[in-house]
Amino acid sequence: MLKSQTGRLGTEPVGRLLFSLAAPAIAAQVINLLYNLVDRMYIGHIEDVGKLALTGVGVCLPLIMIISALAALVAMGAAPRASIFLGQKRVDEAEKTLGNSVSLLIIISVILTVLVQLFCRDILMLFGASENTIPYAMSYMKLYSLGTIFVQMTLGLNAFINTQGFAKTGMLTVLIGALTNIVLDPIFIFGLNMGVSGAALATILSQSLSTIWILKFLTGKKTTIRIKRKYLKLDRKVILPSVALGLSPFVMQSTESLIAVCFNSSLLKYGGDIAVGAMTILTSVMQFSILPLLGLTQGAQPIISYNFGAKHTERVRKVFKLLLISCFSFATLLWAGVELFPQAFILIFNDDPQLLAFTVPAIRIYMAMIWLMGIQLACQQTLVALGNAKASLFLALLRKIILLLPLIYTLPLLMEDKTTAIFTAEPIADFLAVVTTIVVFLIQFKKAMKVEPSREAILQEEGSRA
Repeated sequence: MLKSQTGRLGTEPVGRLLFSLAAPAIAAQVINLLYNLVDRMYIGHIEDVGKLALTGVGVCLPLIMIISALAALVAMGAAPRASIFLGQKRVDEAEKTLGNSVSLLIIISVILTVLVQLFCRDILMLFGASENTIPYAMSYMKLYSLGTIFVQMTLGLNAFINTQGFAKTGMLTVLIGALTNIVLDPIFIFGLNMGVSGAALATILSQSLSTIWILKFLTGKKTTIRIKRKYLKLDRKVILPSVALGLSPFVMQSTESLIAVCFNSSLLKYGGDIAVGAMTILTSVMQFSILPLLGLTQGAQPIISYNFGAKHTERVRKVFKLLLISCFSFATLLWAGVELFPQAFILIFNDDPQLLAFTVPAIRIYMAMIWLMGIQLACQQTLVALGNAKASLFLALLRKIILLLPLIYTLPLLMEDKTTAIFTAEPIADFLAVVTTIVVFLIQFKKAMKVEPSREAILQEEGSRA
């Protein structure tokens, strides 16, 4: 018998349900970003060495992003599949998917910890550390990697809480870690004089508390699916389809560091430090601005997956339509704000007059097609929710790898203003990616909705019309 919290995914009005799940997801995204910003702020204020320490920890970010992306590889594919199984009333299959994910996350954590401990210096030097910053980078990363299992379990298993419709519980997972980290950071960094090692230790302890919270919930009475020992043994028939579906969010997250390196190296070549500084602001504005879009898609995922599994095809269509309208509306308002009041967004991060003057035209170009990103994310994440691994992976690769990377390097050869050319790569890639996404989505969504509705779904639809 499914718990009422999960059962409401198939019965509650989609508008109220979507926004009740999206609101905590958006809050969790904002909390997570804010506590990362606070973390860097503390490190940057370490006496005498703050600037070098901050740069050293910054070098660790691409590696940390890869660790997070590997958690997404497992969870963001397995969680939608578990939700589809719940819609099909196959609770055992959902629990088997959860159990296999726990084991795979542990294995990945052990491998990552060993690799970082053995090759920490080489990896960090490859990511841009210098002889001046490598001591701080290693002090942070060596200790941080010892808590990789907590990071993996927190990021990986929280998806299984959200996918059941327990969005507020999922938000609390992030809130527990964020508040603990914010409190412990100044104590360890300044009070105990541990420097960047203190920041790493604070992160480990914070993530460990979040892990305990998750494990307690997923083995308790409130959850629909539980972690059970009999399902911990890896089964290739369970884990391979989950990993295949998780490749799309993995690619989206893991390529962020690659794209950043390519943008920065090209801008440094043609525009110098001021161009790189502008790019830092642009990416920060972009990351912060799309958080509501990510929250909306996370709120929609369990509803779409559950109802697709239950063959409530009409309900899936309603959720997608509402998601698309919501994402497009927000993205359009964001675009209008950036184009009309670019200074307001830039001044959040820096008020240097020269940098401001350079960044104003740059942000208008860079985010010129942001209004289309609502369509891109709504369609792409719906394909993930439907379990369509091939199409979602293709679309994830399309925008960043197939389109954006070549444009970063080819446009400066074709345009006189080299830095403008590099910034222009983003809107061109956005436009081409969205057009392709719409075509692919219409074909794949039509195929997915050809599934014969269940008798339960037909009766429920007739009842709602009556």
